[in-house]
Amino acid sequence: MDFYNYESRVNRPLMAKLSELKSSNDRLKHIIFSAQLDRELLEHLASVADMVRALSQSREGCDFLSSLLAHKRAMLYFTQPSTRTFLSFVAACQLLGLSLAEVRDPSVSSEVKGESPYDSVRMFSSYFDVIIMRSVVPNFAECCSYLMNDLDEFNHRSVPIVNAGSGADEHPTQALLDIYTIQRTFRFAHPKDSSSWTRFDELRQKYPALTRGLSGKVYGFCGDIGRGRTVRSLAQLLSRWNNITMYFIAPDHPRLRLGADLKNRLLDAGVRVHEVQSFDDAGEDGRPVIESVDCLYMTRVQQEHDKGHEADAYAGADMTRYRLNRELVNRMKDYAAILHPFPRDSRVGEIPTEIDNDPRAMYFRQARNGMWARAALLAFLFDVDGRIASRFQKDFSDFHDYNVGVL
Repeated sequence: MDFYNYESRVNRPLMAKLSELKSSNDRLKHIIFSAQLDRELLEHLASVADMVRALSQSREGCDFLSSLLAHKRAMLYFTQPSTRTFLSFVAACQLLGLSLAEVRDPSVSSEVKGESPYDSVRMFSSYFDVIIMRSVVPNFAECCSYLMNDLDEFNHRSVPIVNAGSGADEHPTQALLDIYTIQRTFRFAHPKDSSSWTRFDELRQKYPALTRGLSGKVYGFCGDIGRGRTVRSLAQLLSRWNNITMYFIAPDHPRLRLGADLKNRLLDAGVRVHEVQSFDDAGEDGRPVIESVDCLYMTRVQQEHDKGHEADAYAGADMTRYRLNRELVNRMKDYAAILHPFPRDSRVGEIPTEIDNDPRAMYFRQARNGMWARAALLAFLFDVDGRIASRFQKDFSDFHDYNVGVL
């Protein structure tokens, strides 16, 4: 795929690109990089996602949500295989009332006749109001956002581009739902919380230094670190918080271990970065890493990125050190969260199914959170998040008065 029309823009420093991805009112116009999501926006989107969850629990709330963008249409252009990302975007669009179309196989589109992918995207922009795209090509979504900006400059129809996964580089909306899952987990809220007991207070008896929120936590990333675009995006977002420690647990192989570019970016953000090769390697406090982490992000080895001679070089690597088991999970902190972006590899078994019912296993909740987080992002892109907040306030501001004052 040719990038020569956009080469100079693709090769700019990241910060030089970000302003070009905003609209005139300083809201997001396109979502391409996780760097576009600052801490304030992440907190806001989490709040909107919570409100969407609450409103969707009633028929009236669902009717309201589905009316918000009923006049809009979305194209899901997924030329790389996907299950959860695709379906969660479908569900998010349906929640907000967007009608949908999809292209998932270029061989059944005009691209098989020689049409360029850029012409395809421009055609989509003629019919739809947002293009959500997933590609094996790292630069494609970014270049499409510049194409849309150029069209806008000449008063042609232009629509938002949402990057739903680009090569081994970025997956900003996965990072968004990962952050949302961690935010909800580290609130330490419980349905039985009361004035005399809270889950957080109980945890503090065993872990006196524990605090709510994402700051001051230890995060572990395990598996295919070098090619894991979800790891890249999430680690960069977590660096927005204070006093963060990260452990990258991976084989000592140039394709699998932490890359220098991401490491330097995290160090520049003040993150304490450690590379280890086992859950039992010692952490900063002298304890094994598995006993130190507050959140463990497991990944599979992404065999679809294998190249012949490189694959052979690590085909015999001992991957058992990068698999969870019951004994390892039992050594983790009681409140620690285990995440996984899915799909997990049933052949390798980085997380065996016997872990699924452990209260620390958050990955199925994490997958469901994709629907809420992506709905919040779409609401923000189309500037209807304020209407969601107003409706939420209207529906949930009234509390029952038990009339105890007369007793």
